[in-house]
Amino acid sequence: MRIAVTYENGQIFQHFGRTEQFKLYDVADGKIINEQVVGTYGAGHGALAGFLKNAQVDVLICGGIGGGAQMAMQEAGIALYGGNTGSADDAVSAFLTQTLEQNSNPTCDHHHEHGEGHSCGDHGCGSHSCGNH
Repeated sequence: MRIAVTYENGQIFQHFGRTEQFKLYDVADGKIINEQVVGTYGAGHGALAGFLKNAQVDVLICGGIGGGAQMAMQEAGIALYGGNTGSADDAVSAFLTQTLEQNSNPTCDHHHEHGEGHSCGDHGCGSHSCGNH
């Protein structure tokens, strides 16, 4: 199994569509056997689903993720654990012990409707309440 986490400075990066790095964890028998940080090479939004699929990712752990990207993960067969904050390593540990919650609506909370394909990264989330930051 391969788990990808949106990644910045050891933490879960909060805007899926703008992540510049993923930390990939290879897991066998419930234990991490390999870790690597990979750059997205400027791929954004829709291209990231293909990037993860090509990297043979089974599970994505991230912060905020727009509806279009959520659909792309579903179509790629990648299990999504969004709405997470804090340490990437801690989140993967929680996933492995089955204590990581699968948030059913991990988009940013903007108090307005999102259009198809929208990602909260498009407008920065700086002036909106967006998760726990």
